[in-house]
Amino acid sequence: MIESENTMIYDSVEQIIHDEVFLSLADFLPQCNVFLKMENFNAGGSIKMKTAVSLISDAERNKNLRQIGRLIESSSGNLGLALSIVCASKGYEFTCVVDKNTLPASINLMEKLGTNVVIIDKKDPGGGYLQSRLEYVHRRIANDQRLVWLNQYHNTANKEIHQGLTAASIIKQFPSLDYLFVGAGTTGTLMGCVEAFKSHTAHTKIIAVDSVGSAIFGTKPGERHIPGLGSSVSPPLFSREGIDAFVQIPEMETIGMCRELASSKGLLCGGSTGTVLAGVRKYASEIPAGASVVAISPDYGERYLNTIYDDAWVNSKYQLNSME
Repeated sequence: MIESENTMIYDSVEQIIHDEVFLSLADFLPQCNVFLKMENFNAGGSIKMKTAVSLISDAERNKNLRQIGRLIESSSGNLGLALSIVCASKGYEFTCVVDKNTLPASINLMEKLGTNVVIIDKKDPGGGYLQSRLEYVHRRIANDQRLVWLNQYHNTANKEIHQGLTAASIIKQFPSLDYLFVGAGTTGTLMGCVEAFKSHTAHTKIIAVDSVGSAIFGTKPGERHIPGLGSSVSPPLFSREGIDAFVQIPEMETIGMCRELASSKGLLCGGSTGTVLAGVRKYASEIPAGASVVAISPDYGERYLNTIYDDAWVNSKYQLNSME
């Protein structure tokens, strides 16, 4: 990468990480200012580009990926797209295992990048698809030992990259931050932030946000329709230690928040961002006046135009007559 005062020239697309973009939401809470850490300016349009680079680098170091050249991973969408970009850039053959909740736009993008996409339509006992996706991955690697599984759910490279980049950039910009709101999926971002903040700014309160119907926080799993946050099982990386509060948001509140931000701020958010900001608002009574608050926005909303922002889709999934 070549960097000058006003220009940066990158050697490959996966190097395009913009980790210092924050948007002030000055009137989002009446008592304090909320800052949104915008991750959609990374290559691939989400925070998952950092995860993808970290997982592939780990596989190149420890799983002989450069020689094998073939890999598989389970994803609800954004990581699959980020991995598709990196694999296309590096010449690796990639199989992404998704499910029926994955956005069609994400699947289309992955396929255009040369990824073999496998769509799982069998629900697991928790009402989601994660266990079914993983069962498929286990069958594939059992039958083909020269297929590298990145395993974002167990791999500590998932959280280490967010400790070293995502959290570090927030600490640099807000060295005395009072509250950080982070969504929970694989919990790589969440646990990386927990480790970084408890080491450097121990007074910062970490608030974990998830969707109703997710089992991450130990609640009963249920049906969910919006990909990104949530899981039908508790992720292996997850630990409750170091997290100050847990907030769960119904998907209709996520949808309402996304639409509110679009109409009032021109901010077309993805589902994960809508959930996290709905969590900020739900927790607002616990936040004292003058506190500094950062919420992580994992992605933007273009790929949700036919779901979250579409009345017909919302009505079909949630049995509503109309959306205001």
